[in-house]
Amino acid sequence: MDTLSDVLSLLEPRSYMAGGIDVGSDVSVRFPKHQGIKCYALVSGQCWLTVEDGSDPLLMNAGDCFILPRGLPFHLASSLELAPVDFHQLMPAGRVNGGVVKVHGGGHSFIVGGYFHLDDRYAQILLGELPTVVHLRSESDKSAMRWSLHRMMQELREPQPGGFLVIQHLATLMLVQALRLHLSDGIQSGSGWLAALSDRQIRITIDAMHSEPARQWTLQDLAKLASMSRSSFAARFKETVGSSPMDYLTRWRMLRAGHRLIHTDDPISVIAPMFGYESESAFGNAFKRIMGCSPRSYSRDRKTTAH
Repeated sequence: MDTLSDVLSLLEPRSYMAGGIDVGSDVSVRFPKHQGIKCYALVSGQCWLTVEDGSDPLLMNAGDCFILPRGLPFHLASSLELAPVDFHQLMPAGRVNGGVVKVHGGGHSFIVGGYFHLDDRYAQILLGELPTVVHLRSESDKSAMRWSLHRMMQELREPQPGGFLVIQHLATLMLVQALRLHLSDGIQSGSGWLAALSDRQIRITIDAMHSEPARQWTLQDLAKLASMSRSSFAARFKETVGSSPMDYLTRWRMLRAGHRLIHTDDPISVIAPMFGYESESAFGNAFKRIMGCSPRSYSRDRKTTAH
């Protein structure tokens, strides 16, 4: 499994809402703070996106896609001169029809997408490395998103049996495509695993660690995969990812081990060797250092919370 798929499977994105928003002219809508990640695309019209983080407003044109990963309140407006009205105040006046919410009469801008709840235990792995807004607007990006947008529009306009599930899956596909395009456009700043996926040589080593977490990786093994000297590889990995290769490997192993502790009944004696540890005590020490508690406490507390 590649790294992006691996991390998203750990985050377990579940779509809370997927569908369309038909926004009328001469309206500014304020959306409140949210948990998770929102991914939308503007199918038609034009609108301003303003995130309440002090950054400049962004003009969205038809075909643009945007991801909002930090949960900050934001506005969608036909004009920056208009005073924003809370989305929930407009909802009673809106009309839901076939997965479409009509706001202020609709007809000016049409937006499709989804709101995804992520597993809070791991969400910071992804969300902490994304900018406040990921804005995809190049013609090549729009072309790559076109099929998903077209299919979602068809499902919304011509409801069919099972349509809600199809729309949810299309929204998830949009999210993955948008993250792919964000990577292919090149991440200009920041560090972490997501930024590292834009670096071909570093990505090879991260993919390898994710594919074989139980292997006794050495710095020399990873440098060889990257076709670099040990010293050059170690320096570049830390600069790009923000940690040493071995620290990254240990952290990922423990995050994966924590997931297994919650979602399976496997004993520690089975889980430890799956992630490269021959003794339970060595595994337990590493787990406590990374996760802040013992494996047994982690499993007991999280399973209790889940129920």
